[in-house]
Amino acid sequence: MAVDVKSLCESTKAKLKEAINAMEQFLNTQSLAGLNTDNDPEMDEFYKGYLADTRHLLVFSEVCYEKLGVCLRRPSFHAEQAERALYETYHNSINSYFYPQHECYSEDGRYAYTGHDAIRFRKKPSRAVRDLTIGLSPIFESLREELAYYENDYINQKRIHGERV
Repeated sequence: MAVDVKSLCESTKAKLKEAINAMEQFLNTQSLAGLNTDNDPEMDEFYKGYLADTRHLLVFSEVCYEKLGVCLRRPSFHAEQAERALYETYHNSINSYFYPQHECYSEDGRYAYTGHDAIRFRKKPSRAVRDLTIGLSPIFESLREELAYYENDYINQKRIHGERV
């Protein structure tokens, strides 16, 4: 079990790094004024929400990335600590991507298995926003599939053993 958890930590950490790099690149090169070139008040609110959600997602992903790194750098691997870090990755990073607070976009499950983009925007975004969001989608979809156990089963196992989560 510990070997599986360790390899899952390694792959999760690598995917988070890829997402972090994309978000940092975007946030370091984009501004509200640059995104909303038409000075449309509705789009201003849309982009403010999008940028806030992206910053939150970046922070959550960086924190999870660091926690996984700590688990992997320890002289002896602690599976329990690693499972906790994977649980937090699912509930913080993955959920922040798929359920952004400002709801600038959402996942349309009808498109998930058709080969089409499952992400639907509330308003038509700039190319940079669309590219980032759609580019992050396969990373977070993959993480969601790999860490699905940590959505419910991990919590239930902890509760069965009388542990707090």
